[in-house]
Amino acid sequence: MNDQDLHRTRIKLCGLSRVDDVKHAVALGADAVGFVFYPPSPRSVSVPQAVELARHVPPLVAAVGLFVNATPEWISEVTSSVPLALLQFHGDETPEQCAELAAIAGLPYWRAVRVGPDAAASDLVESSLKYAAAGGILLDALVEGFGGGGKVFDWSLIPTDLGHRAVLSGGLNTQNVSEAIRRVRPFAVDVSSGIEVPGAKGVKDHARMTAFVRAVREADAG
Repeated sequence: MNDQDLHRTRIKLCGLSRVDDVKHAVALGADAVGFVFYPPSPRSVSVPQAVELARHVPPLVAAVGLFVNATPEWISEVTSSVPLALLQFHGDETPEQCAELAAIAGLPYWRAVRVGPDAAASDLVESSLKYAAAGGILLDALVEGFGGGGKVFDWSLIPTDLGHRAVLSGGLNTQNVSEAIRRVRPFAVDVSSGIEVPGAKGVKDHARMTAFVRAVREADAG
């Protein structure tokens, strides 16, 4: 049995905004659930909302807070009330800003890298090295706004040796996640729009959530 046989792809279900969705994610065995703290996003939650959602996140399931160009004050306000396990920086944050904000929260962080049509593999390597202090590099498609656009980028750009740090995102759904896992062998996958009720951003479809998790598990087994 080789290392790939032993690997279990971790799953993060992101953009959750309803208690029932969090409960379903937990019941499916998701490794992490994501809450968006970026007010312009249709998936954004307030601090009181997040406090209630987090009450339904059990031990060993990570509550991840997604931030975009957040101020230190906003990071402090959120993390002083919401029991997050991890921060995800999805804006234009520099390595220094990531370190500063993570220190305020006293939490580890992931850094999102938005991959555009003109990107090269060397760009992803450079970003990985630049954000070496990040616990993971989330690879997402470059879209208008910051994530959740349902767009796929060119997976062939991802260097093989980056897989162990990669959290693959960007347009994943039940139909393509198996191929994504086979080609990229990411440490984790992150989905938001691909598990939503069509046309209702932030409202998760439980059947799509179930099918997505099943597809990941089947890809690992295969």
